[in-house]
Amino acid sequence: MITTLLLTAALAFPLEDNVRALAAIAGEPNRIGAAGITRDEMPILTIENGAAFDPAATKRRLVLIGGLDGDARSVDAVVAAVRWFKTRASSATRREWTISALPSAHFDPADTLSLTRWITFQAPDLVVTTGGVWDALEGVPYRSIGVGDGLPPSREASADRRSLGGGGQAVPDGAIAALRKILSTPISRSPLHDELIARVLREPLAIAKVLARRYPEAPSISYIPAIAWTQTLRLAALTNDDSLRERVRQQIQPWMSGEKKLFGDRIQLTSVAGTMIFAELAAAGDTAALRLADEAVPLAAARKPTGIAEYGQGWTDDMFMATSVLARASLRPNHQAELDNAARLLIDYAARVQQPNGLFNHASDAPAAWGRGNGFAAFGLMETLTVMPAQHGSRSTLLEIFRRQMMAAKAQQSPDGMWRQIIDEPGAYREETATAMLMTAMARGIRFGWLDRSYLPAVHRAWRALAAHVAGDGTLVDVCASTGGGTTKRYYFDRPAITGADDRGGAMALLAAMDMYELAKSGQSTRQ
Repeated sequence: MITTLLLTAALAFPLEDNVRALAAIAGEPNRIGAAGITRDEMPILTIENGAAFDPAATKRRLVLIGGLDGDARSVDAVVAAVRWFKTRASSATRREWTISALPSAHFDPADTLSLTRWITFQAPDLVVTTGGVWDALEGVPYRSIGVGDGLPPSREASADRRSLGGGGQAVPDGAIAALRKILSTPISRSPLHDELIARVLREPLAIAKVLARRYPEAPSISYIPAIAWTQTLRLAALTNDDSLRERVRQQIQPWMSGEKKLFGDRIQLTSVAGTMIFAELAAAGDTAALRLADEAVPLAAARKPTGIAEYGQGWTDDMFMATSVLARASLRPNHQAELDNAARLLIDYAARVQQPNGLFNHASDAPAAWGRGNGFAAFGLMETLTVMPAQHGSRSTLLEIFRRQMMAAKAQQSPDGMWRQIIDEPGAYREETATAMLMTAMARGIRFGWLDRSYLPAVHRAWRALAAHVAGDGTLVDVCASTGGGTTKRYYFDRPAITGADDRGGAMALLAAMDMYELAKSGQSTRQ
């Protein structure tokens, strides 16, 4: 622990300078990111290329890691190796290889996940460490280069005999010479790389079908199952698959029949949002569902004297939970006032928690742009704008709030296309629901003309990254666990990530898949 802290202090600012200098050199890698965060909330910097999930990319992928042993020379060696690759490696080497690098892997000893998580989603064909030993991923070739001895120097290596990482040590000539030798050895694409690309190559509807048949695994009256149910019905209508409709009917039957009540003794806005499924059915003519949908409307509209939703918490979550009900209700006769209620709530909440840069804090006393919290804000705006007539008096205000958020989110997209657990903190882990939700909002915005075509690359990058995080059986990687309001950024940094089956992550990915399909079908329309 002491060694890690000393290494962090010695390298932090010089290393950042050198990573930025490396990124400025023409060619890949040139995207600065982070693989994690230290206990004192410093990002563990990376320099990456953006092709990890690109099916068209043919180069083999090298991941370079230094600093595992606490030796500053191993950090220097990685920085020197990237500089060599970008400036003096042979054209044949650069045609065959691309690099992502983590120069100083100074993770907290208790953080056993971040390094493996980052390496995995770089889709490596080869991992090389300079000093220190790493627990290799199954099926991914691994080499370790010692920085104290190595091979005899080459002319290229000698040119890099300098301190580049801030540790004050000379880079051993043999480290770069050893890397040259490794890269000249034939290495095939790894099974991990193949698996990730196979996930990305699936069509949106193929992923949607897997997710719709799996989620929700735990039916309840809550926004999470309701999102999955509404999107399953959307998919069923598109594919004329009555088995999907039947699955939804069976899961909601206890509430439709009256066997179960919608709400318990304590009403929560998350449960009120669960009635969006009944609003969808009511729109299709189901009168029994209409009774249940109507029960939720006054609850979604209720506000405390403070302006906070009566059954919410004052979090950005409320922006979606309330408007998911109000926006749908506004489409029914004599309910147009509900759209005004939805607009007022969104504008009031934005005034409380939208940052000047456009991102949303989770709450007025929660000073972090939580990933899913920004997804909730985006979803509330999206739900309302989707049904709002062009002449509505609040439309221009909501569009301005939405566009400011989307512009800020686009600027904070991570190198691989994901969005993070804290949107504007590079060291926060890259999170599945934030990616699904922000991608959906952008895709909907492009399709309906709220956003221009400059957002298309961000949407396509996010979709590939999201697809890579959805396994063939519908299980998911890195879904932030249920999260209340926290008063520190550390609270959000430390929220656990779920890997496996997860109703929340499955529902969000299903919605993203459906909107990605609709965007593709529209030809990326920019109609106004």
